[in-house]
Amino acid sequence: MVLQAGVKRRQLAGLLVACAAIGATGIGGISGAAFAANTAPAEVGVTADTIVIGQSAALTGPTAALGKQMNAGARLYFDYINQQGGVFGRRIDLQVLDDGYEPDEAVKNTKKLIEDTRVFALFGYVGTPTSQAAVPLANQAHVPFFAPLSGAQSLRDPRSRYVFHVRAGYDEETQAIVRQIRTTGLKRVAVVFNDDAYGKSGLEGVEHAIRALPGDSGVQLVARSSVVRNTVEIGDAMQETMKAKPDAIVLVSAYRTAGSFVKEALRRGYSGQFYNVSFVGTQALAKEVGPQGSGVIISQVMPHPGNATLPVVREYLRLLQVAGRQNEFDYASIEGFIAAKAFVEGLRRTGRDLTREKFVTTVEGMRNVDLGGFIVQFGPDNHVGSKFVEMTIINSRGVVIR
Repeated sequence: MVLQAGVKRRQLAGLLVACAAIGATGIGGISGAAFAANTAPAEVGVTADTIVIGQSAALTGPTAALGKQMNAGARLYFDYINQQGGVFGRRIDLQVLDDGYEPDEAVKNTKKLIEDTRVFALFGYVGTPTSQAAVPLANQAHVPFFAPLSGAQSLRDPRSRYVFHVRAGYDEETQAIVRQIRTTGLKRVAVVFNDDAYGKSGLEGVEHAIRALPGDSGVQLVARSSVVRNTVEIGDAMQETMKAKPDAIVLVSAYRTAGSFVKEALRRGYSGQFYNVSFVGTQALAKEVGPQGSGVIISQVMPHPGNATLPVVREYLRLLQVAGRQNEFDYASIEGFIAAKAFVEGLRRTGRDLTREKFVTTVEGMRNVDLGGFIVQFGPDNHVGSKFVEMTIINSRGVVIR
């Protein structure tokens, strides 16, 4: 009996040791923690060494400069981060598809990025109509949609859990434009706008800003003229606008259309003031109009890409120089750069255990984050990170200055 008890005790001890060994080393010599990690489902678009994100933007067509520059600025920062070892050892792989600034193409691209490429997040879409077409797909798939190059209120309200903006909106830009129009004593305002979601958003912003002025301001909207997206067919809009004899013309279009309008209006002897919102493509517009565009004003939602007094701009210019592209600084490019910097900050704060839901919750907790002189602040009820707006002007040499 004593012998049997001793055998049973030894058998039980051996069993406990074996269980402990499995717990420590796992099956086949894999550690228990690693075994659990290896059997846990991985987040879509995230591997041990990569985070895949997707972008749809115009790389061809009349607005290609915006898409190319937004992508170039983002890649500049992502490449820098990847050279440092990535985020917790994971490199950022930015996959970009061309949509030509057409909503139907953006939908096709978004489906491909979500379903085939299986991205972790969508990043840096360029344009209001394309972003509006893509957001429902992102929301349905619970994919973060980060930093579109658009200021449309329709992308901000109603707020979506998965959509985050790094730039101020067209409402803030048009308010600043209308305030300056009033301050300079101009009264009669015309708006020439794309006949699409972007143009209509800008028009609504101007209308709202004028209505918000004191009753004795005297500022009034005297003409609203639409132009077709991605064309330079401006004849009808030109006729309507010139007939209204405006003191100021607010253009809510891209650089090819806006440039054509400015040059033709000047040819016809127009001597009033031109305003543009940031999406116009600042450097591309300056190139389009040249020195004859002297005095054309553009509202901006990013710091001047040549203003080296800000740390983030110094970093941007330094990395451009390292890449041998020191003369390629551009507003859309620095927007891509700052958007990428904000995205990486969100990844870092989320930690090693990266999931879409954790990333979204983390970004919502990013309060008063200094990216180098450019502050972003989000919250559960605030997915618009910045309200920064300033005015720039094209000078007599065709150069954009603050």
